[in-house]
Parts: sequence; structure tokens; C-alpha cells
Amino acid sequence: MALPWKVLDQFTTEDEGILELRQRGKGDFLITLGSQILMNSKAQRSEIALGELGCHSLKNHPNPKVLVGGLGMGITLRAILDVLPKTAQVIVAELNPKIHEWCLDLLSELTARAASDPRVTVEISDVAELIRKTPEESFDAIILDLYRGPGPQTDQQNDPIYGRRAITHTHAALKAAGTFAIWGENPDVGFENRLSSGGFAVRCERPGKGGYRHAVWVATKTNNKLKNKNPQHKRNG
Repeated sequence: MALPWKVLDQFTTEDEGILELRQRGKGDFLITLGSQILMNSKAQRSEIALGELGCHSLKNHPNPKVLVGGLGMGITLRAILDVLPKTAQVIVAELNPKIHEWCLDLLSELTARAASDPRVTVEISDVAELIRKTPEESFDAIILDLYRGPGPQTDQQNDPIYGRRAITHTHAALKAAGTFAIWGENPDVGFENRLSSGGFAVRCERPGKGGYRHAVWVATKTNNKLKNKNPQHKRNG
């Protein structure tokens, strides 16, 4: 019989209800928002793949600089740190200071204290705003692990994270051949086309075998922006 969930902590967000951290055994955690499950520590494969794929090209880089949007349970951050060298600099933009507190304390054992790693700086800020204000060619990789990914509902032009304007800002913030990696619930061809026309070579990975498989996009900055309305993209998985 499964153990009952115990609420470890909760707080009320300004717009979306009560955010809770729950546990029912060693290493078994949930983060919920109202009735919605945002994260489950027992379902990590897409988060780990996001971190590994987003930083794969940087494992031998002398001093990589990486921006991460969204801290969550710190699982993606742990995967990123396991790839990067000791000389790396990782900036994490997280909207909720309580999430940061959880990763430093209640969730710290889950990720071998990823949020306390000396390479990591956590900024309580909106990642979209941070990218928009970033000087050109600042980061070797930008990795977005947000609980809402791109989809058919996305405003193609003005979405602050996944729209065309936001993609332009992200392209500018990356160094030459930099990587833009994004988590999503499902593949979305419209988003892939926006990335391609915005100056990225893009592929969509589907980590894992069997069951529900999330999407992980890996986009590499190129010098050219495609002019055709139906750019080709590569799909894996």
C-alpha cells in the first residue's frame, strides 16, 4: 500500500492558487499548484535529458556560462552541473523565492545540494525579462525548464518566452553556436518553425521508451535566419 502524501510546506501565489511541496517516502516528492501536479521526483527522465542535451557541447569548455530558466526541484540543474566543468558559471532565474528555499533545504538531498553548488547563482527574477536585458552574446547555453512549455495556445508573435520576439532576444543573448534547450509537454511544429526562422538549427527529442514522453528541443544558434515560411526541421524519437 502506498504511503499517504504529507504536505511539507505551502504558500499562496499571487495569481494561480496554492503551491505545495509534498512527500510520501525517501526521495518521493511532488510539487502541486492547486489540483495540478507540476513536478514529480520519480519522473525525471525529460528533465535530466534537458540538462544533459543542453550542455553536452560545453563539457570541455574552459569557462562556460549558462542561464537556466526555472529551478523546480533542481533536477535539471543537477544534470547540468554533472556535465559542466568546475569552472562553469550557472545563473538560475526563478520567480518564487520559496522554491529556492525548498531546494536549499527540504529538497537538497534529492539533488546532492545542486542549489548550493558554488558554480550556481540563483536570481529571483523573470527569465524572459532577464534574457531581454542581457547584453548580446553573453551565454553559451540558455535552458528553459518551465512548467508551461510551448504549444498551440502560444501567441506566435508576442509570447514572452516562446514567441518570435522572445526567440530573437534569446538568439542575441547566445554566443556563436550557443545552445537553446527547452522542455515541453508535447512536440509543437509551430514552435520549431519559429526557432528555425529565428536563426536556430533545431531538433526535437522524446526522451525515454514507452509511456508518456515529453518533448525536449535542442536548438543551435546559426548565423542565418530562414526566409521561407516552411523551414525544414529534424525530429528524433
